[in-house]
Amino acid sequence: MNRLSIVLPAKNEASALAALLPRLSAAHPDAEIIVVDDGSTDDTRSICQDSGVACLSSPYSMGNGAAIKRGARAATGDILVFMDGDGQHDPADIARLLEKLGQGYDMVVGARDWVSQAGVGRGIANTLYNWLATRMTGHPVLDLTSGFRAVRADKFREFLHLLPNGFSYPTTSTMAFFRSAYPVAYVPIRAAQRVGKSHIKPLKDGVRFLLIIFKIATLYSPLKLFAPASAVFFLLGCVNYARTFFVDGRLTNMSTLMWSAAVIVFLIGLVSEQITSLIYRRDA
Repeated sequence: MNRLSIVLPAKNEASALAALLPRLSAAHPDAEIIVVDDGSTDDTRSICQDSGVACLSSPYSMGNGAAIKRGARAATGDILVFMDGDGQHDPADIARLLEKLGQGYDMVVGARDWVSQAGVGRGIANTLYNWLATRMTGHPVLDLTSGFRAVRADKFREFLHLLPNGFSYPTTSTMAFFRSAYPVAYVPIRAAQRVGKSHIKPLKDGVRFLLIIFKIATLYSPLKLFAPASAVFFLLGCVNYARTFFVDGRLTNMSTLMWSAAVIVFLIGLVSEQITSLIYRRDA
């Protein structure tokens, strides 16, 4: 059997870990459990020690994605399971992810239902992300931002250099797997209310999550973003030219500017597409 490693990024989640780690050890006694302490100032390390769980500690907070990368490098298992350390994910659902993974998939993601979303705003945003990712990849994406997933370690480590240090590692890793033609599946889960206070700040992180939308497109296939934008500029130039021709009988600089923008945007998309292909190229 493949060795299993369970990685939990945690920042000041001592109260949740105190209840979660014993359940996790009981459900998977043979698994390697690694808590990546992202600069916590609470009792995270002592709780891990009392539970007999390995703890990788950072001297300061580097971000959720950075914790995932540290855990993935340190894990020795052939299969990696990532789950939040805030108590939202049920250890019993790991078996369901692994069962699906055994059917030939390289990544299986726990897809949350609407009830499991942390508020209406987050639910609407996640729905938008899922819709955009589905349009970009051509495959149903049920939960783009879920941090609960099982992956094959060798495949996941291919994309460590692409993963950001912040909260958007699930988005990046999912799109990278789709881009590289690694099969991805989803298993419905019910996430519980997190223990303690969320580290996500609505105002500050709202802009960052908005940028994720553009990152989704540019990460998977830039031309699918730049080509429509180029077409919009070209059509606007045509509309403006038609208006000025019938009204003033001339071609204005604005139409020329829009057509030029259309060409520039398209060429940027073309170059970006080539760069993306190089990033995902695998050496033989």
